[in-house]
Amino acid sequence: MALLLHKWLFLGYLALVHPLFVSVTEINHNAQEKTLEISCKAFTEDLEKAIEKTSKVKLDLFNSKDKAAAEKAINEYVSKHLQLKADGKTLQLQFVGFEREGDAIWSYFQVNNIPTLKKIEISDNILFEASDEQINLLHVTVNGNRKSTKLDYPNAHVLFEF
Repeated sequence: MALLLHKWLFLGYLALVHPLFVSVTEINHNAQEKTLEISCKAFTEDLEKAIEKTSKVKLDLFNSKDKAAAEKAINEYVSKHLQLKADGKTLQLQFVGFEREGDAIWSYFQVNNIPTLKKIEISDNILFEASDEQINLLHVTVNGNRKSTKLDYPNAHVLFEF
């Protein structure tokens, strides 16, 4: 029994010492609206650290007193670290907003004038500067067809064809 308790306490300690570094990006093609709808989820603390490290802006996204400054910082960070090409054309992300969900931040973007989508190239190095254990999960849905992948540091590129 003591050995089991010791093992449980040790594994709990490891979880604290070695947290999970993960982000999730969802990209949905809305054929009716001719848009790409993009949402990115990252742990708040990791996102704050990454923004501070790359742009020297210190944020407290749990208690943001200046929502416009927070929106600007999140927009600039994600736009630099999530690059998309649709059918060979580089896309410009338009920031829609962000919201907090528990320990995470969801940020939302849109790209207009995408009537069809056959191929999408993605470069996603969100939070790679924060940890070399970072994992970025990507889910892309076009015409109801969902494709997913996992990008591990330093691998940041993927191509999906529909």
